[in-house]
Amino acid sequence: MTRRTALAWAATSTRLVVGAALAAGIVLVVGIGVAAPWPTREQEPVAVAVVPTPADTVLACAGPLVVLARDSSEAGGLTEVTPSAVVSGSAGEPLDASLLGTTPAVAGGEGAAVLVAPPQGDGRSDAVAAGSSAVDAEDLRGLAASACRAPLIESWLVGGATTTGAADLILLANPSDVAATVDLTLYGATGASVPPGGSALRVDARSQRIVPLAGLGVGEGAPVVRVTASGAPVAAALQSNITRTLLPGGVDQVGPVVGAEQTVVIPGVQVLPSAVDASPSGATTLLRLLSAGVDTSVTVTAVDADGREVLRQEAPVLADVPSEIDLAGLEAGVYSVTVEADSPVAAAVWQTTGLGEGSDFAWYTPAPVLSAETLVAVPEGPDPQIMFVGTGAAAGQVVLEPLRGGASTRATVAANGAAVVSVDAGTVYRLTTDQPIRAGVTFAAAGALAGFPVWAAESAAAEITVYP
Repeated sequence: MTRRTALAWAATSTRLVVGAALAAGIVLVVGIGVAAPWPTREQEPVAVAVVPTPADTVLACAGPLVVLARDSSEAGGLTEVTPSAVVSGSAGEPLDASLLGTTPAVAGGEGAAVLVAPPQGDGRSDAVAAGSSAVDAEDLRGLAASACRAPLIESWLVGGATTTGAADLILLANPSDVAATVDLTLYGATGASVPPGGSALRVDARSQRIVPLAGLGVGEGAPVVRVTASGAPVAAALQSNITRTLLPGGVDQVGPVVGAEQTVVIPGVQVLPSAVDASPSGATTLLRLLSAGVDTSVTVTAVDADGREVLRQEAPVLADVPSEIDLAGLEAGVYSVTVEADSPVAAAVWQTTGLGEGSDFAWYTPAPVLSAETLVAVPEGPDPQIMFVGTGAAAGQVVLEPLRGGASTRATVAANGAAVVSVDAGTVYRLTTDQPIRAGVTFAAAGALAGFPVWAAESAAAEITVYP
């Protein structure tokens, strides 16, 4: 090997060794970089907490009592029998009242009332209204009372029948400025269905549509109807009345059940001595239940005005098929009925004053929990009372103060107990409580029965988070 060749070989070898070392170093650095944690930068999205502008408080009433086919020459015609006397109040400005048009037209009728309260500051106004009607005609008699309610996208009507003698009407009120489309799902003896008479019903803006319950299905002794609206929410109610051998046997306006619950509390069920006397001839107190979509079982209890348990029953409930339980054995008095179910149920209690001439009945629906100050409207009616039911382990103090001045009424509600106080008809009260309660208004006299739950006040607009 010459000296020049040796030097060339040495230079080449050096380049190879250095290149290999550099490559190994690069591989080592990359490996360490991959294995080691890399620095990160987190940037929270921009979020802005805002309170939406509060909307008006809108209350739609069930309206006057009407009858179907009073004029024999017009089988589908509706006639107003007696108007509804509405009592209302607001914690702020006076309510703006108007009347809805009716479809189909009601002869001699002015329509159902709508009351609107503008917002106060950053919250919706606490407003309340309720109506009552008393009638004694050849084709309709009894007392009806119901709370005026905010429209809903979905609600349930638990009550009524489509058997012989029943002439019940579904009342769909749309107080908004746009039309609503409503589907009525009937739950009956064969399960759930949306009959042609209840599919895609148009309820025009600022109007009330009246639909005969029998148009959804004939021969149903214990129906339940789910009301589903699109386009605009609607306030649903049911006018229920019955005729026994050509004699009117009572009337009521049944308010909506907002949704199914596993614990249902129905306060203010009033049993008169006449109902106790009539009970050997048939059921005078019935609990109607529906479990949508699933079989379940229920435990039913009733407590009296002193909070003592006087009845306990257990029963299975089939999916999509309404059930009725006879709450037999109740003595004269005011009761709260509680349903504890394994799955959510919709429920209401039917109570009658008797089963013969001159009788009346009422449908009592569930009451929500009240924990904040709210308003209670007590419309005209005989011997009005409010039943309070405790929901917790501590005793509570309830105060009813007339909105327009006057003496306050106070009640102590024992832990998980109950209390009943008398109130004045035609009065709006401010209700305050230091413990969560439920409450129901009830009216009763010979041949007259009605009641409805007390609903919570409209709350302030809730804060929401906006991500621009």
